[in-house]
Amino acid sequence: MAEIQLTFPDGTKKAFEQATSLLDVAKSISTSLAKKAIAGKFNGELVDLQQPILEDGAIEIITKDDKATDLMAIWNTAAFVLAATLDRAYPEMQFGEVHATEDGFFYDTENEAGQVAVTDLPDIKKAMSKLIQAGGAIERVSLDKAAAKALFAGQTYKLALLDETETDQVLVYKLGDFADFGLAPMLAKVSDVKVFELLSVAGAYWQGKSSNKMLQRIYGTAYNKQADLDADLQRRQEAKERDHRVIGNQLDLFFVDPKVGAGLPYWLPNGATIRRSIERYIIDKEVANGYEHVYTPILANLDLYKQSGHWDHYREDMFPPMDMGDGEMLELRPMNCPSHIQVYKHQPRSYRELPIRLAELGMMHRYEKSGALSGLQRVREMTLNDGHTFVRPDQIQDEFKSILKLMIEVYSDFNINDYTFRLSYRDPANTEKYYADDEMWNKAQTMLKGAMDDLGLDYVEAEGEAAFYGPKLDVQTKTAMGNEETLSTIQLDFMLPERFELQYVGEDGEMHRPVMIHRGLVSTMERFTAYLTEIYKGAFPTWLAPTQAVIIPVKNELHYDYAKNVKDAMIKHGLRVRIDDRNEKMGYKIREAQTSKIPYTLVVGDQEVADATVSVRKYGEESANEEASDMFVDAIVAEVGNYSRDGKDHKTISL
Repeated sequence: MAEIQLTFPDGTKKAFEQATSLLDVAKSISTSLAKKAIAGKFNGELVDLQQPILEDGAIEIITKDDKATDLMAIWNTAAFVLAATLDRAYPEMQFGEVHATEDGFFYDTENEAGQVAVTDLPDIKKAMSKLIQAGGAIERVSLDKAAAKALFAGQTYKLALLDETETDQVLVYKLGDFADFGLAPMLAKVSDVKVFELLSVAGAYWQGKSSNKMLQRIYGTAYNKQADLDADLQRRQEAKERDHRVIGNQLDLFFVDPKVGAGLPYWLPNGATIRRSIERYIIDKEVANGYEHVYTPILANLDLYKQSGHWDHYREDMFPPMDMGDGEMLELRPMNCPSHIQVYKHQPRSYRELPIRLAELGMMHRYEKSGALSGLQRVREMTLNDGHTFVRPDQIQDEFKSILKLMIEVYSDFNINDYTFRLSYRDPANTEKYYADDEMWNKAQTMLKGAMDDLGLDYVEAEGEAAFYGPKLDVQTKTAMGNEETLSTIQLDFMLPERFELQYVGEDGEMHRPVMIHRGLVSTMERFTAYLTEIYKGAFPTWLAPTQAVIIPVKNELHYDYAKNVKDAMIKHGLRVRIDDRNEKMGYKIREAQTSKIPYTLVVGDQEVADATVSVRKYGEESANEEASDMFVDAIVAEVGNYSRDGKDHKTISL
């Protein structure tokens, strides 16, 4: 049999027979290594131990003792054990999609006799544990598609998945009479699943399409060590307490009504107040930094997006065009940039005017599948804090630095400190999805990297994350669940000015092409509000809080008038304050103010009326302090004016 050369992590190379497995390799090194091995990597890709290796490459054997164990194989196997257990408990159950995600695993199921409920999970977990303790090797079998269909006859969703499979051979895993596919890589035996937890159940449309049947999705996770599982469960509990969907419901910030449509949030008065505060702040900040705000239509002729390239590169994320019956096709805009280009083109431009900075809180629409929607983080209608700067080529780096400086100042005002920078380039191995101009890409990527190096900022480089028209700087943050997402971007664009034939009259009197810089300081209002809700855990700083203070008279008949005088004094300064004059006990009112996370609770009684003071209790504190009412008003006005930074200076960078 032919030989292959396998390279170990230390660089050592060794010959093995072709079609050897990583388990065979582990056994050739030591029996103890083979016992500890749970999976491996071939040329950086995670594979199971039984997979035959057919060519030369680099290998790595993963053991249960490795601190940085890739959990994908563990999660796949736990999902397999879940399905095998359910198959025994519910013989008529249908099985749909199964995935190991970055946060655990899920399995979609359907049972006509009754879906799995969250109350069933403890019993299912016990049955899974028995199956794991019984042991048993997982058999790995390659079948042609016809044989696979025969094996899964009667499983409607599995057959549909097989029809979508592009390869002729299907990798099937077996444990006794149970079989499954789509789970590679897997552990060698079920007993290698050491600790696991079934987390929750939820409805999920088949393949994420709302027109399809609703299935029952079962979520779970698994680890090698109990300590790791405990840490994960604690993290999940913390994330649940920070979940903007939960907090949004508790604080009456927003809601989504399925009758109206998924991904179309309604902003309630509290949420609208937060959003309005953000919008006013952003507009004032941008205007102070030389931006001119505009309003542009949310509908445009489809030809505009064909010219911009969005129709070619972004069509699957756009809503279908609307045929107006006279040959005109209108499209809900997925991006604001073509609209701002029209503003630039509206009149002749001179080099003296550049940079021209246009900004808008622009509403956009994205064709998102129902399964991808989540609260305010993933929606179908959104309002982007968008901006586009048109510059001369010699202004690119200075403008880039200026935008980044503004961005960091904004983060400081919102007390956002946990973020990283990512330079996002095109994928050189998959250039067909990007604008075809190698010289432009190389030039733009070099400029972005040079600007970041000049500023001395740390960053990572990521191929394949660029926009289709140019490279970008992404500011990456973490959600409450620890998932990374992009909060802000700065993108260089040489393509759209070319496509739309943008020009300006240069100092030499000739026509020149500007460069376009796209930037979003704080993403969409929806996503940014969700992000802030989670990092603040609903306890918004005073300047953003929907209600900044609540005043509680001890007795309405004696102290209400004084409470109203204090309220009027605060309202004159633009503060958001209300009086709680309900016929409830004092303790109840104070507790409710705390659970509503109102920054300040003011109690006024005989002493406060006599001394012109207020009893001030700050959110999260047990005790109250007596303060002169006028001094308290001055203090809270100053706090709001300083964005609740407690006197901290702006975080900034030097240009």
